[in-house]
Amino acid sequence: MCQVNMLQAKTDLSKLVKKLETGEEEVVVIARNGKPIVQMTLINEKQNTKRLGIAEGLFDVPSDFTEWDKELEELFGDKI
Repeated sequence: MCQVNMLQAKTDLSKLVKKLETGEEEVVVIARNGKPIVQMTLINEKQNTKRLGIAEGLFDVPSDFTEWDKELEELFGDKI
């Protein structure tokens, strides 16, 4: 972790980002008048995984699936 003042951060922003990208620094803290204000870190990219259809083919819809609707309707009436 390194700490830089606001002026240095403005002047050397690309160098500070490069330090993060290369792994030289994990966190860069930016201070104002010696007081830490913000920190910069790399954003870890999440892999966009396919979620829709994840269970496709793993189960069959029961033939009496719609019967549940009739049961619930009898229990709750028009409230569902």
